[in-house]
Amino acid sequence: MRILIAAVGRARRGPAKDLYDDYAGRLPWPLRLKEFEADKSRRAAERTKREATALGGAVPKGALTICLDAAGDAQSSEALARRLEDWSGRTADLAFLIGGPDGLAASLRKQSDHVLSLGPMTWPHLLARVMLVEQLYRASCILSGHPYHRQ
Repeated sequence: MRILIAAVGRARRGPAKDLYDDYAGRLPWPLRLKEFEADKSRRAAERTKREATALGGAVPKGALTICLDAAGDAQSSEALARRLEDWSGRTADLAFLIGGPDGLAASLRKQSDHVLSLGPMTWPHLLARVMLVEQLYRASCILSGHPYHRQ
């Protein structure tokens, strides 16, 4: 299984990037991060439409697409691990999409295979990446029986 995280915004040096890099380095699966500059349009609808085009264009052909959105499906770490196990049996590529400050365009969410929530709180986009990659690492530990995860 190969994983792509396509995200609006660029990570700069600092604690969030360091945490992301640490967890990304622990993953047993190949991971690629594709970043896009946040659109500077004045209208939110215009911004999300442009960002959706960029994010959607980054998804590998045949990949299963998962959008991160507060209104999505909130799952336990164990449930996410089982879902990843299922997805890995269906496709070689997973693409996680993280929108900009205005979120993801509705059209992109509708086209995705799954909409996942990291919870109802609003998170900075750089921390959302860290939380996602940590949960991917945790899922790999659950699936392999590694003691990192404690229930």
